[in-house]
Amino acid sequence: MNTNITPAFHGSDLEKIAAYYHIPQESIINFGANVNPLGLSPSVKSALADNLDVITRYPDRDYKALRETIAAYCSVNTDQVAVGNGSTELISLLIGHRKAKHALVVGPTYSEYERELSLTGGSMSYYNLKEHEDFHLDPSDLLKSLPPETDFLILCNPNNPTSSAVRQENIETILSECKKRGIFVMIDETYVEFAPCIEEITAMPLTKIFDNLMVIRGVSKFYAAPGLRLGYGVTGNQEFLSSLKRCQNPWSLNSIAAFAGEKMLQDTAYIKETRALILSQRKQLCKTLREVPFLKIYEPYANFILVRLLKEGLTSHQVFEHAIRQGLMIRDCSSFKSLEGEYIRFCIMKPEDNARLIQCLKELP
Repeated sequence: MNTNITPAFHGSDLEKIAAYYHIPQESIINFGANVNPLGLSPSVKSALADNLDVITRYPDRDYKALRETIAAYCSVNTDQVAVGNGSTELISLLIGHRKAKHALVVGPTYSEYERELSLTGGSMSYYNLKEHEDFHLDPSDLLKSLPPETDFLILCNPNNPTSSAVRQENIETILSECKKRGIFVMIDETYVEFAPCIEEITAMPLTKIFDNLMVIRGVSKFYAAPGLRLGYGVTGNQEFLSSLKRCQNPWSLNSIAAFAGEKMLQDTAYIKETRALILSQRKQLCKTLREVPFLKIYEPYANFILVRLLKEGLTSHQVFEHAIRQGLMIRDCSSFKSLEGEYIRFCIMKPEDNARLIQCLKELP
């Protein structure tokens, strides 16, 4: 048995990494989790502290107030909205309910899709974004590549880990053709609120036009609340939505999450501050990284940047270890399927932390 094999770490594995490298957890700056560096909104934190007694009563079984807030936030109708215990529950419900005979996943991407699809008994395949096209999706090529038996398509937009995005007009083209072929489309918009222009890439308006679409979002990343476990889905297919809700456990979302969700989505000051920070730091980081000759970056739409290592012999694991020993936790992307080459990924943090990471990368041998 080889005891020198280093385990693969993910963005949420802070405890494991701290223990493995003997580094105090509180001293690690987590560039791997893609969470808003501002942390929980102070106004939401205050409101939660003042209203903890919400846990003494059951949440509204229909989550009417929360769904109305989500609908207003997304400019959709309230009866299009479902809420759940994180976006993961809704992804699981959606995939399990569709029982796809053959699913096509646009990759490289989040591994949870494949895990959930493996539980349904159907088959699946990947359509891989191309590095020489900077991981931008070509809609016509995707549609030509759809296996004839495909009845379910999964797209993450902006995509993790590439941070690339598909424009709304191209999504509409894909949905239109998928509608003709009887293909249901799930679009995961976990990172859409970080995009330079949300309106250019979100599929939310298309839920009013196409009934073969469900858009999934959550509050883990943009609102820095992964522990709250609040996700929501939007679809114009009422029959499908009603059927989905019948399969869902009652009160799957707790009272605190329902209360906090309303406050978060109405916190315009926090939304404005977050977008100002991410947009300015993303621009600065990209400018600086493009000046490092052995790094290739791809235009980011999310709050994280994918970087290819161009120096011969330099591996993503070596860069990960170089950074973690300085208390900087980035993502070694070698665990992402169909991402061939040496890649790292890191999210945008506060200016002083970003400066430390840039210096760390410039020091690479």
